[in-house]
Amino acid sequence: MRALEECHDKGFIWKLFGNCNDVKREVNKCLAQARSEWTAQNREKARPTREKVVKRWREIEENS
Repeated sequence: MRALEECHDKGFIWKLFGNCNDVKREVNKCLAQARSEWTAQNREKARPTREKVVKRWREIEENS
């Protein structure tokens, strides 16, 4: 991200001609990877809670 900021600090014309595009792609790739890992962790953490909710709904439906 620091490299992208440095590239953007070089000025508008520098960005206009796409000189920062490669750096931007690398930053996006890194952020996408981090988001993917975060999402997978959250999914695993939420699984037990989700299973409890599904189980309770089944019990409610069976007793209705």
